Amino acid sequence: AYTPVVRAGNWLVVSGQVGLADGKIVSGGLAGELRQALANLEAQLATQGATLGDVVKTTVFLRHMSDYVLMNEIYVKAFGDHRPARSAIGVAELPIGALVEVEAWAWVGE
Repeated sequence: AYTPVVRAGNWLVVSGQVGLADGKIVSGGLAGELRQALANLEAQLATQGATLGDVVKTTVFLRHMSDYVLMNEIYVKAFGDHRPARSAIGVAELPIGALVEVEAWAWVGE
């Protein structure tokens, strides 16, 4: 029932990515998980010929809103000067015990 990326016309919609590698949540707490989640997001975009530079909107789901400052530092490093619109939402729980999940919309043009 899970589709990691869907093309809808000129849009790519990437389902929420968590810090999963080799079937397990990576170590390193929020920092490790977020870096892996962003790498997974980048990999899903690449399957459709897109990059993080094509992302126009993200939603970051945080298990602990107290992780917001650290999340923001890691997120900014990943996206560089590119600044997609973003929402950050505190949630009670995430799949497989993750601390963070990131979903994205990317515009791939006409």
